Parts: sequence; structure tokens; C-alpha cells
Amino acid sequence: MLDAGRDFVVKFEVMSSILPNSNNADAHAAGAGAASPAPTFSPLYQQIKALIMQRLEAGEWKPGELIPSEVELGNRFKVSQGTVRKAIDELAAENLVVRRQGKGTFVATHHETQAQFRFLRLMADSDEPQRPENKIIEVKRVRASAEVARQLDMKSGDSVIFIRRVKSFNGVPIILEDIWLPGAIFKGLTAERLVEYRGPLYGLFESEFGTRMIRAEERIRAVGADTDAAEFLGVAPQTPLLSVERASFTYGDKPVEMRRGLYLTTNHHYQSELS
Repeated sequence: MLDAGRDFVVKFEVMSSILPNSNNADAHAAGAGAASPAPTFSPLYQQIKALIMQRLEAGEWKPGELIPSEVELGNRFKVSQGTVRKAIDELAAENLVVRRQGKGTFVATHHETQAQFRFLRLMADSDEPQRPENKIIEVKRVRASAEVARQLDMKSGDSVIFIRRVKSFNGVPIILEDIWLPGAIFKGLTAERLVEYRGPLYGLFESEFGTRMIRAEERIRAVGADTDAAEFLGVAPQTPLLSVERASFTYGDKPVEMRRGLYLTTNHHYQSELS
């Protein structure tokens, strides 16, 4: 859709959840007699899904770990296996868990190959294999501006970590990214750690900082390359670029990342699947 500034806004949920505010025990919370100040009907499988989400947020099952079987979860929540299966089906459709034939259901992780490209929607026009490489330009701790504070749901002046990097494919600079992260969550994140880490950035956030990105919203517009972007991407000033502004969320719909990327689309395109 078009906003007031004539920007084309794309919002997509890669992995999403909304958790109920409940401190009840698992089986009691799944029951029909739970008190609520504003009663609303929720199918039983949705209640079970919410309870499983609560356990994921609490860290009972870590990314990459096997979760209990449908039978075990049914016994735990005092519901049928079919109800649990329907809840798991929705979680799998949202890429929060992964079913593996003959092995069981596992908590999804950003370290899986297919997950690494779930938040990267830039695709090559050709079928040539793409070899990604990241170059860290700058990492520093700064004070949150009003805009960054609003995006990250924090106060202006709070500590944030700023990262600037260039992502290349097959040796060609394609993306210039500026990233802002809450300083309180990402203590200890340094340029040295980012340089030595060879996996996906969200995998680092997940394994070393206990923060899993499950949903993102993006705002997309066409811009001309400014002086900095032209220099880092090796193009002439005012070369057309795709500007992608992203807000990423973890469990409980808490914003934990603000990102701005400038994409060179001479030989690449942005791909989004709608359903």
C-alpha cells in the first residue's frame, strides 16, 4: 500500500506469535474455566498453541532442540493428540518449529540453511550459485535517537549498538546495511566478534544473546545512492537503489532490531511470497 509519503509498504510475518498474559499452570490454562476480565472464545488448539509458545519464550526448549511428542504434550495439557497436532501444524506453518520425518518436531533455528534466507528476500536474477560475504565497516555504542527509540520501544538517549556492514555476493558489493540493537540485550557484541563469526547474524543473536527473531516488518522505497552508499557499493552517485527499512521482533512481539538496507538491484531482485 502507499503511505502519505508515497512509499510502498510491505509487511510480512516470517515467524509470528501473540502470547496471552497468563501465569496459570499449563493444564489449568488450557481448561475452559480460566477466569478472564473480558471473556472471548478461543479454540482449544489455539490455547494449546499459546501455551507451547509460552514454553518457547521461557526457553524450556532451545532452538534446535527436540520438543516433546504430541502424545506427551497431550498428556501434559490434558487434551487429545489431535488437538496438539493442530497446534503444532500452525507453529510449523509459521516456521517456529520444524517437523522431521521419523525424528520428531524441533524448535526452529536461524542456523538452518533454509532459515538463513527467510529474512533475506534479495534473489539473484540468474541461477548462478551465490557466495555471500559480510564486511564490517563500523560497530559502536551510541545513544538512541528519537526515531530509533520509537522503533525499538525504548527511551531517547538509551544505549544502542550501531552496526554498519556491506554484504557482497560473489565478490560484488550488493547491500549496505545500518543496524541498531538495544544495548541492554546485546552487551558484549563487538566488531571483533562479528568479524570472526562466520554464520548468519540472526544465528549469532540466537545462540550468544538468547534473542530469536521471529517476525519482521519492512518498508520499501526507491532511492538514489548518496555519496556514502555510492562509495561502499562501487556505483555512481544517484544510482537507483532499493531502500529496505526493517523492524524485527522476538517473542511477545517485542522489537529488538531496526535495520536500513540499500540494495543494488542491477542483477538482483526483491522476492516476496504472498498468500
